[in-house]
Amino acid sequence: MHYLAIALGGALGAMARAYVSNLAIKILGTSFPFATLTVNLLGSLLMGFVAVLIFDYLKLSGYWREVIMVGFLGAFTTFSTFSMEGLNLINSGQWQTALVYFVVSVVGSVSACFVGWYVAKLIF
Repeated sequence: MHYLAIALGGALGAMARAYVSNLAIKILGTSFPFATLTVNLLGSLLMGFVAVLIFDYLKLSGYWREVIMVGFLGAFTTFSTFSMEGLNLINSGQWQTALVYFVVSVVGSVSACFVGWYVAKLIF
């Protein structure tokens, strides 16, 4: 039952990722990997916020960490697509764009996670 709950969280996270990715493409276009950047930044923000919510405020068990953080947010975010899109940029000769993508993705994701954590600490 435990793995089924994680799988359900993962399915919901994948569906949310598809929705947010498509929305990002409609709004921002495809000239840059905006869809993946959007889900990774948003997912990192949520990861920081949810960590405080689950552990510090609601005091939920590790089970819920796995369902929400591993299942839902793990499926919502994507490191493999980030890696492939970066490689595609390099292979197409867009080194500068790839470098910007790498820096914004990594620094932005860690920063977003911190902001989510910090905001949650202020609220809870």
